[in-house]
Amino acid sequence: MPSFEPCHGKDACRDDGERCLTCGRPLSEIARLRASIDELASLALDAGYENSEEYAAYVARKLFKTINHRREQLS
Repeated sequence: MPSFEPCHGKDACRDDGERCLTCGRPLSEIARLRASIDELASLALDAGYENSEEYAAYVARKLFKTINHRREQLS
């Protein structure tokens, strides 16, 4: 299973039309992740949450648990 390689910043991005040559991830994956993050940010803003750090920490915890649960189901 490959390891996730985070973006190194928009200034570092270079691509070949299919993959980022800096982090190695497919551009389609990068686009999906950006869209997901944008949707989560919009949800918090639409709800008017003031405690964005707590919201982000909650999302991170739930995401971690969901990934682990799905991996267990596949085993």
